[in-house]
Amino acid sequence: MEHLTIPLLIQFCLGFGIAGLLWPEKLKPVLETLMFPWFPSYRVLRNHSVGAILLSFVLLVVFIARLHFGIE
Repeated sequence: MEHLTIPLLIQFCLGFGIAGLLWPEKLKPVLETLMFPWFPSYRVLRNHSVGAILLSFVLLVVFIARLHFGIE
């Protein structure tokens, strides 16, 4: 089960990032709840979406490196 943690996190970050870029009006209420004192604009939402996609890429590189080098 511990081997599924990073792939599931990669999928979650990638899904959140793509959803933020393709459907910002549907994801905006979620960020309004999560970032309560601040009002998220579409610019903030786009930046968070790009950041989530970059995070998924970094996690993918870590996952591949762990598979290649056999690091547990």
